[in-house]
Amino acid sequence: MGLNTKFLGFSAAIFAAALWGVSGAFAQFLFNEKNFNAEWLVTVRLLISGSIMLALGILKGDKDVWHIWKNKKYAAQLVVFSFLGMLLVQYSYFITIFHSNAATATVLQYIGPVFIAIYLALRLRKWPKPIEILAIGLAMLGTFLLVTHGDINSLTITPTALVWGIISAIALAAYTILPIHLLKEYSPIVIIGWSMLIAGTGMALVYPPTHFPGIWDMETFWAVAFIILFGTLISFYIFLDAINNIGPQRASLLACAEPLSATLIAVFYFGVHFEFLDWLGSSCIILTILLLTKIKKKEIPEN
Repeated sequence: MGLNTKFLGFSAAIFAAALWGVSGAFAQFLFNEKNFNAEWLVTVRLLISGSIMLALGILKGDKDVWHIWKNKKYAAQLVVFSFLGMLLVQYSYFITIFHSNAATATVLQYIGPVFIAIYLALRLRKWPKPIEILAIGLAMLGTFLLVTHGDINSLTITPTALVWGIISAIALAAYTILPIHLLKEYSPIVIIGWSMLIAGTGMALVYPPTHFPGIWDMETFWAVAFIILFGTLISFYIFLDAINNIGPQRASLLACAEPLSATLIAVFYFGVHFEFLDWLGSSCIILTILLLTKIKKKEIPEN
């Protein structure tokens, strides 16, 4: 791998993760300042991004765009991933932001790798390695500090935010595990594009995108546009390119820039108050991710 390719891969992964963090902060702005709801934002984000991504696949002449529907097994897996992976991870993340803030929601979601480690240990019937046990312990400590500030009798976030935050972490684990076999057969742009479109269509049946919420002005327009174009379409696309250049393990490691960027923006731009124990808890969770990405990837069983 050339130095240029490696540098571009590292830069793309960091940039994509930073964009995800910034889009979370913009979502917080829409919820707090413009009276938006998570349902409309998730619906529109998925529908538009999925449509554009599939259009790009068609323009590139990717035959997988239509071919995936000819195989009942993979078509069924795609539908399951669309709802239990794509939709759940998007909605749970935004609803956690709605009930707390972008920094807390992003950090809680990044407990996801711990659930992946637990799933693999149970699935492979193999006791976790010491480094995995350490990572799980750090994640639990980080979450405890983040939501209680060390006082077991009090919560620093609402119970609703905590529940949705844990759901978003489980959803992130499902989002990572469910499409593994699909991605061996079809291109990522097809899997992500269709799953976004299917998930968005499902959300639209519950909350039609024509029900425009909140206060609309130029600030609103640019925030929504950023979330859809930069926080979803462009970030997903360049992150996939980074995976091709530097591999999934390194790309996942650099994705730690997401909780960091979300936290910094929430604190310094939106004025979210983060105390020492919040920073310490967040650091424990980020260290968890660093530890887990050092572990040699285990193969997920076919059945």
